[in-house]
Amino acid sequence: MKYNARLALFSLLFLGACGQEKTVQQTPAVHQETAERENNDSLAHGANDQLTDAKVAAGEEIYEASCAGCHDSGTAGAPKPGKKEDWVGRLELGIELLTKKSVEGYDGKTGAMPPKGGNEALSVEEVSNAVKYMVFKSR
Repeated sequence: MKYNARLALFSLLFLGACGQEKTVQQTPAVHQETAERENNDSLAHGANDQLTDAKVAAGEEIYEASCAGCHDSGTAGAPKPGKKEDWVGRLELGIELLTKKSVEGYDGKTGAMPPKGGNEALSVEEVSNAVKYMVFKSR
C-alpha cells in the first residue's frame, strides 16, 4: 500500500509539469520542413485529419507550452514525438480517438495522462492541434 501511495505521489509531481507553460519561438525552417512533409505525406484516416501548415505550427506551440514537459521525457509513459516505436499502435487509432483520449484523460497499460495534459485552459481544438503535431512528427 505504501508503494502505491509513493507511486501516485511521484506520478502527480511529474504530471504537474505537463501543464507548465514555456515560451516558444518559431523558426522559418520549422515551417518549411512542416510544409514539405505535409506535401509528401497525408494521414491515413481521412480528409478531416489532413494537416495544414497552420495547424502543425499551432500544434507545435501548444506542444512546447503544455505537453513537452511530459512527452519529451516520456513521463508516465507519454509517447515521445518522433520516436516511432512509442507510436506503434497509437497512430492506427487516428487523430479523433487520440484527441478524445487527450482531452478526457487516459489511464492505460503503458501509462496515464491527465485530461488536457493537466492544462484545463486548453480548448479541444488546441489539444487536437498538439496531437496532430505529435502524430506528424512520429509518422
